[in-house]
Amino acid sequence: MPPGATQGPVQAVSAMGFPSPARDYFDGGLDLNRLLVHDRVATFIMRVAGHSMHSAGIYDGDEIIVDRSLSVKHGSVVVVSLNGQMLVRRWQVDGAHVSLLSDESPLPVVLTEGDEVEVFGVITRCLHHVR
Repeated sequence: MPPGATQGPVQAVSAMGFPSPARDYFDGGLDLNRLLVHDRVATFIMRVAGHSMHSAGIYDGDEIIVDRSLSVKHGSVVVVSLNGQMLVRRWQVDGAHVSLLSDESPLPVVLTEGDEVEVFGVITRCLHHVR
């Protein structure tokens, strides 16, 4: 203790007003992995470049959460490699034909036997930036 200082009681300062009603519901911190990720080993985040999926709520610069453990089904929004090009598209099944839909083109891309297609995963969430 510095010379001349004395040790005395400590006074606490309390805020005036009403306590927050949210305090009764506080359950600790938020775990984003628990809220947004179903399979931690098979899930990753990618940043989107382009404007092809606005109707799905996915915009240029957004981050998407992609789950590789989910099965692709009709209507899924997926990350797919088509002939070496990475795309975000809606998977459409029409009988024996599979198509990839985007907002940029009114015509779907119908997959053929000659196409090199690899589905990287199903998009489960999109994280928007607040600008």
